[in-house]
Amino acid sequence: MSVSVDANVLIYAANVRDPMHGTARTLVERLSGGPDLLYLFWPTIMAYLRVTTNPRALQEPLPSNQAIENIEGLLRLPHVVTPSEGKAFWSTYLASGGRLARGNMVPDTQLATLMRENGVRILYSRDRDFRRFDFLDVRDPFRHSVHEGAP
Repeated sequence: MSVSVDANVLIYAANVRDPMHGTARTLVERLSGGPDLLYLFWPTIMAYLRVTTNPRALQEPLPSNQAIENIEGLLRLPHVVTPSEGKAFWSTYLASGGRLARGNMVPDTQLATLMRENGVRILYSRDRDFRRFDFLDVRDPFRHSVHEGAP
């Protein structure tokens, strides 16, 4: 079984101030440890770098070198892969909803398309917009978190 994570999971895992930090960090460690593959797509990695180093996004942003080291640590793991767009990406993007994508749905459609191209169905994310893609199995790892008041 291959899975992927959205940038929000990586951001929570890096942001020790966030109440979701522990859950996210545990999830990333479990998924990146194998035996299944964890697909980290470049748009997710770039969004992680953009948000975690931005003082407007986080109260305590990471220094660029620390954010990069976090990604490099993941990329060194044997069960983490980083595929890029294939030759059919554009047509798959359009078929995946790209013709109607606007604003924030553009990068979401890009990630969903990359997952589709690589045969990855499971995405861990808090972003409900991904539920629009019927070919994805979107799982919110924080849904039952104690921090959200769930039993």
